[in-house]
Amino acid sequence: MSTYLIPLIMIGGLTSAGVYLLLERNLTRMLLGLLLIGNAINLLILTVGGPSGNPPIRGRTSEGQTTTADPLAQGMILTAIVITFGIAAFVLAMTYRSYRLTTEEEVGDDPEDARVSEIAAKDAVTIEEDRLRADAARDTDEPDELDALPGHEGSR
Repeated sequence: MSTYLIPLIMIGGLTSAGVYLLLERNLTRMLLGLLLIGNAINLLILTVGGPSGNPPIRGRTSEGQTTTADPLAQGMILTAIVITFGIAAFVLAMTYRSYRLTTEEEVGDDPEDARVSEIAAKDAVTIEEDRLRADAARDTDEPDELDALPGHEGSR
């Protein structure tokens, strides 16, 4: 089986452009990135689906074809198109709702999420300070129960 280079380059270009657009904070660019990645996946499925051939219908033939084409790739592409359309409709609805609420398309940082992360950071610092205080209070030069264990420096 021979692999053609042009579809592979197109798949790579569509995927990289889609990922670049998905990393933007603008919802319209995110939607375009999802559509580009969906098209790249469809092209990938078509490329991996195998060579063309006779239609998978009994009694039908194409001129010069000796094998029958695999209909699974075409069915998977149709399914992927429907899934991409559903995701695009959902992201478009989110974009519209966000624009109606904030009159902006940019996805900002969530203030509640920032507040929770600040509280978590303060709690982590407090827990670390308490642990250090407990270690400092426990570490004295007085004999402990561990000092009597063999091989411990305090037992010498």
